[in-house]
Amino acid sequence: MSHDDDVSPAPTTLPASPASAPDSAAPTVGVLGLGAMGLPMAEHLLAAHGALTVSSRRPRPELIDQGAAWAATPRELAATSTAALVMLPDLPELDPLLEGEDGLLAGAGELLLMIGSTSSPVAVRALDADLRSRTDGRVRVVDCPVSGGEDGARAGTLSIMLGGAEEDTALAARLLAPCGTPVHLGPLGAGEVAKACNQLVVGATALALGEVTVLAERSGIDLETLFDVLGGGYAGSAFLRARREKFTTGDDSPSGVAKYMVKDLRFAAESAEATGTEGALLPALRAAYDELVDAGLGDLDLAATRRFTAGRSGSREEG
Repeated sequence: MSHDDDVSPAPTTLPASPASAPDSAAPTVGVLGLGAMGLPMAEHLLAAHGALTVSSRRPRPELIDQGAAWAATPRELAATSTAALVMLPDLPELDPLLEGEDGLLAGAGELLLMIGSTSSPVAVRALDADLRSRTDGRVRVVDCPVSGGEDGARAGTLSIMLGGAEEDTALAARLLAPCGTPVHLGPLGAGEVAKACNQLVVGATALALGEVTVLAERSGIDLETLFDVLGGGYAGSAFLRARREKFTTGDDSPSGVAKYMVKDLRFAAESAEATGTEGALLPALRAAYDELVDAGLGDLDLAATRRFTAGRSGSREEG
C-alpha cells in the first residue's frame, strides 16, 4: 500500500459528533477506509488537524475515543468534509461508495478526493473527468498513493506520491504532511505511475530476498549474518530492514498481502505499454507473482517469496 486498506462501509452506527456543515475558511478532512494503513494515517491526521470524520466497514471506537467523528455512510462523511482521503484497495472498491442516496456524491459540496490506493493512472484520470462532469467541478481528484508500509504509516514517515493540478496537490500536501513526506510528481496519474515504479522495485527486492534466503540457508550460511552483510552494502534497503526478521525466521504472516503485487505490477505494465517501455524484469516479475498466488500464497506477506522459492525448489526447506 501498499498497502491499501479497508473495504466498503456498512451502515453501522457508533456514537458520533453531530453532522455539521464544514467551515469554508478551513479545509475539513475525512478518511474512508481504516485498515492497516488507513487507521494510523487517520490518527496522525486527527492529532494534527484537531478534527476528522471517519468511515469504514469496521467501526474503530479507538478513533472516536480520540475525538474523531463517525460517519455511518459515505454521504455523511462527504457532508462534513471538504477533502477526503480514500484508503481502499483499489478504485473498484470506491465505485459503489460514490453512488446512491447514501453515497459520497449525494453528500458532497466542494470535495477534494485524495486517492491513496495503488490504482491505474488511466482509471484515476477517468474518475476525475467523470466526477467533475457530474458535479460541475465541485468534486475533484488527486492521486496520492503511499509507500512505507504499516511501519511508515504508524511512524508518520510515508512517502506520499502526488499527482494532480497544482492548487489541489498543494492542498493535499498540506493536509497529508502529518503522515509523511508528500511530493508532487506531475499531472493527475503521475503519483500512480511513481507508485508502479516503486512496486516494481519492491516486488523485485522481495523476490530476490526470498531466493537468496533459501540459497544461503541451503549453503550453510547463517541468515542473520547474511542479512548483516546485505544490509551494510548496496543490497541494503528500507524493505530489507523492515522485513529482515520475517525472511530470517520464515514468518510470512501478513503485513500487507502478496496478492496485491499482482494488481500493482499490472498497473506498472499498463504504464510501460503506454510509454513504449519494454523491460526485461517486469514480465518476469508478473509471471512469478502470478505463480505465487496460484500456489495459494497470495494472502501471506511478501516474505512468502521465501516459501515460494522453497516450494519451487523441492522439499529441502522446512515450513
